[in-house]
Amino acid sequence: MDLTYTQEEQEFRARLREWLAKELPALPPRPSPDDWPARRAYDAGWQRRLFDAGYAGLHWPLDAGGRDATPTQHLIFLEETERAGAPYVGANFVGLLHAGPTIAAEGTAAQRARWLPPVLRGDEMWCQGFSEPDAGSDLASLRTRAVRDGEDYVVTGSKIWTSHAEVADWCELLVRTDPGAPKHRGITWLAMPMDAPGITVRPLRTLAGSAEFAEVFLDEVRVPAANRVGAENDGWRVTMVTLSFERGTAFVGEVVACRRTLALLARTAKENGRWDDPVLRRTLGRLHGELGALWRLTQWNVSESERSGGVPGTGGSIFKLAYSHARQELYDAAAQVLGAGSLALDEEWVLDRLSSLSYTIAAGTSQIQRNIVAERVLGLPKGR
Repeated sequence: MDLTYTQEEQEFRARLREWLAKELPALPPRPSPDDWPARRAYDAGWQRRLFDAGYAGLHWPLDAGGRDATPTQHLIFLEETERAGAPYVGANFVGLLHAGPTIAAEGTAAQRARWLPPVLRGDEMWCQGFSEPDAGSDLASLRTRAVRDGEDYVVTGSKIWTSHAEVADWCELLVRTDPGAPKHRGITWLAMPMDAPGITVRPLRTLAGSAEFAEVFLDEVRVPAANRVGAENDGWRVTMVTLSFERGTAFVGEVVACRRTLALLARTAKENGRWDDPVLRRTLGRLHGELGALWRLTQWNVSESERSGGVPGTGGSIFKLAYSHARQELYDAAAQVLGAGSLALDEEWVLDRLSSLSYTIAAGTSQIQRNIVAERVLGLPKGR
């Protein structure tokens, strides 16, 4: 494996660094974490800057509005923007990392033309309507139903943990269109406009005090059949495409952030005397190795996605499983380095620590990931 950079890639990095150095000081102050309309506007503004500079959807295909960049250029972009402290995708997370790539891979030409440019410009935000109160991570058990009525589907049911529903324009929605089919079948993937009559959004407050999730209640909401991505009752397969992006490439920027956090913890430990603890040094050294390995796995997953036509493979589940636990261990180590008193005074560290607890559940629980790895990577028989 050749991990050196070409002259073209080094020039790309230099141009990006120069652009970031010019643009970041011109950004307005970050809004309050609780002000989601302001956060949406802030994230949309950053996305527009990326779009105007040619960095939006860098790795997306040309016919999807991207630049068809190489996997290495994509990773350079993630490295440099994270190291520079640039805004992340924020409220545009679902559109840029879930729905958009799914539509690029599975949508019709008309659907790609309608939905992808507004996502890349930051004009429209998406939320994810997958999980349900009685199903959780078992998406095949979802009950929200959609009945075909002429040119529309009439949707009734509810969703929970709907990311960014309070500021979204569209929802990537899973519905059951054939209740008589086996549970992994009879599911359809729809793009639902969030301003349609019959939608009620109720924000949910998390342990960290934020409200980026919501319950969504659907009372005979009419969704045009033209908004169906993939064939009717083929939604499970389309959903696996969505989840492969969520688990395979959506977290790559966060690996860079964790490596930066680990370096900060090592410097802090040397300054406050905790570096003398050999157990802590071994912990930080092991995390350094784990995060380095995860970055190499990230490189492999992104390259594999490129070879497979833009859709990540099952390596994403391996990454997601390992990353979720490494992130929790990282913030356990932060508590040791900073001490309980420092954590109580530093709100950012506290929020990051609380957020880390969710990663073994979000985007598919660790139990789900172990099943996928066992069955699809190792070829083991399904459990009974």
